[in-house]
Amino acid sequence: MARHLTMASVLYVLVMVVLVVGVDLLFFRGHLWPRLMANVGIVLVFAAFYFRFLRQA
Repeated sequence: MARHLTMASVLYVLVMVVLVVGVDLLFFRGHLWPRLMANVGIVLVFAAFYFRFLRQA
């Protein structure tokens, strides 16, 4: 059975994507490695927050 995505999960991922794209366009245009490191950092922070506070048992 496939996992059911809730509206909160979709919204959470959407906020993460908007933040990554916004940071890319505002601060790191034309800088490949700092852009990659910032994107990985943002995703790791969102993942840590998800696993700490939002994951359902």
